[in-house]
Amino acid sequence: MVRRISLLLWLALPGIAAAQQSPELAAILARLEKVERENQALSQQVADLQAKLASMAPAAAAPAPTTPATTASPVDAAPPPTLEERVAIAESRIDEHAQSKVEASEKFPIRISGMALFNAYMNSRAGQSEYPTAAALAPGASADGATLRQSIVNLDFHGPKTFLGGTVHGSLAMDFFTGGVSFNSTFRLRTGTIELDWKTRSVMVGIDKAIFNPREPASLAQVGVSPLTGAGNLWLWLPQARVEQDFAFNSSTGVRARMGVVQTHETSPYDTPTGTVPVTASRPALEGRYEFYHNFDSDRRFEAAAGFHTSTTHAAGLRIPSRVFSVDWMANPWKPVELSGVFFTGENVSHLGTGAVNEGYVLYSSYGKPIVSRGGWNQIAVHLLPRVTAHLFQGLQYYEDSHLGRGDVSRNFAYGANLYLRIAPNVLVGPEISQFRTMYLGNGVRLNSHYDLALAYLF
Repeated sequence: MVRRISLLLWLALPGIAAAQQSPELAAILARLEKVERENQALSQQVADLQAKLASMAPAAAAPAPTTPATTASPVDAAPPPTLEERVAIAESRIDEHAQSKVEASEKFPIRISGMALFNAYMNSRAGQSEYPTAAALAPGASADGATLRQSIVNLDFHGPKTFLGGTVHGSLAMDFFTGGVSFNSTFRLRTGTIELDWKTRSVMVGIDKAIFNPREPASLAQVGVSPLTGAGNLWLWLPQARVEQDFAFNSSTGVRARMGVVQTHETSPYDTPTGTVPVTASRPALEGRYEFYHNFDSDRRFEAAAGFHTSTTHAAGLRIPSRVFSVDWMANPWKPVELSGVFFTGENVSHLGTGAVNEGYVLYSSYGKPIVSRGGWNQIAVHLLPRVTAHLFQGLQYYEDSHLGRGDVSRNFAYGANLYLRIAPNVLVGPEISQFRTMYLGNGVRLNSHYDLALAYLF
């Protein structure tokens, strides 16, 4: 009986394939045919095994004849699906695939993800923007409002295997943060990467955070710019090309090395003797980061890394060096708690992203002088409940006083806390409170308190 049904199916399949030109249906039918052939082979193997056992058993112990129902194989016990049922299953799977698939012109799969983010915010009198990165020297009216312009759209793509067995993948992240806090916000490119991966090596080109400083605190209030910008977080997204190599000592311990070339985003000097001066807009920089990691188990991990940045700013015919050394870390000594942070020291760091504070270098009549800067940040994340995580963070950035004048920022300190409340699998509520304490030479400290309530829908 099985052979007759199989013969009918084999005769009917060419007609179905001719009538349905969908490649997805053809692939599904081919897989079903393969399963049927394997079932037939298994049935034959079971029958041969039963015959062999019967011939080996003594005649006196021969079992009594049984009915076909008890001697049938497990595959034969349940009748195979009819041709109509198989076609219906195939069509259902094709419809489901068409609804969930986004495909590029070259047939590469593309995944759309992101976050629709609503922020309601309020500042004290020393903050007149959506999220100030320093307290204002001259207090004004408090700023409050609501916005969706920190929402993010991500495109992730994966290509086929490339030469030497590598794979290609990449991403593109955009938001609506440009155009000010009014309703005329426009699309903005945040980051974008194209990466080739092999087993222990990868090559990436695109726009991303600086190679030597990939970490940042967690916040739903500070998304348009990275959290703690101007207070210890050198965050600016920069065009770059980098190579990464993993050296595994064993299954849980190893070193990950990154090296690359970055295009800087140069800034004007914070002060000049004659006003506006010509500045080369971008310069190449060499960056690197070397990370040691160790997995204690599936829930506990330790990471520590050292990084560097070196470049030269060209302004008014002068050359001003930029040198930065950094150390960053992440540790979760037990599952509910995670510690992370960064420390850096260097000079002329304003082109790496320092928010409202632009004190990278100063120009004199015949020479330029980089301004020394030090800082960093740290964060404690505590998973209070399966759907509740608390973050406590602080950051500090210090500027050398010897080349600054009255009214310039010498220190910028920030601290705060937020909660991530997952009220649904893809919905987060994130209340946050923070404060910036900015010291101005000759004018003392200015404070700005910020309050934010975020609602994020993840898609």
